Amino acid sequence: MALVTDLSSHLALITGATGGIGHATSLALARLGCSIAVHYHSASETASSLVSTLQSMGVRAAAFRADLSSYSETRELHAAVVRDLGHPTILFNNAGTTLGKSGVKDIGDVSVEEFEATWRANCGTAFLLTQLCLPAMLESGWGRVIFCSSVAGFTGGVVGPHYASSKSAMHGLVHWLANAYSKKGITVNGIAPALIEDTKMLPHAPELAAKIPIGRLGKPEEIAETVVWMVKTGYVNNKVIGVDGGLFIQ
Repeated sequence: MALVTDLSSHLALITGATGGIGHATSLALARLGCSIAVHYHSASETASSLVSTLQSMGVRAAAFRADLSSYSETRELHAAVVRDLGHPTILFNNAGTTLGKSGVKDIGDVSVEEFEATWRANCGTAFLLTQLCLPAMLESGWGRVIFCSSVAGFTGGVVGPHYASSKSAMHGLVHWLANAYSKKGITVNGIAPALIEDTKMLPHAPELAAKIPIGRLGKPEEIAETVVWMVKTGYVNNKVIGVDGGLFIQ
């Protein structure tokens, strides 16, 4: 079936689920009956609250802690999810970091160690999680892999070279994976948001609304709806969609 509207037989693993986009996406998929594996790094209380909300919606849900700058903890995360909830058929690689650096003006302000650490946290462990989740998706003949990139992956952005390059690396990964697996029932896509309010990267910045052609910041729920569209619609594949209020002409 091309359009999937009942996700009650599916499990989504959402990394960075305690942030604005991850939280909104967890709720949006749960409304379609999807079970949710809530990944968090340090926000344990937020994760527990989210799990309680999801369970009150009638879906299976559990929280899993992992530092996604670590390959070993990424493997442990996958093993724990499989043990407690089963194999994910939907993977939203949403977690990301700027490594506390933003507005970088000089390439010398980012060390090669910081560059590599950002790539590992933003792209390397997303690659590993995808690698770990794909065999079960292949076995079931159905899967959705979605990466949360950034408009910085298209334009370079304003954070810095470490962040922009880690996000653009996702784009090549999306295209390779989609070409390799789309005929086996697995679609692979990316979302490139910009200036989304109520997130850890942009907690409160109303003055930035003037930069957006539509005159306002984006909402986490609008990114979540894009994820839902990509999950439900089997004909959406091999795309990196900018969701940015018209900021970047793609």
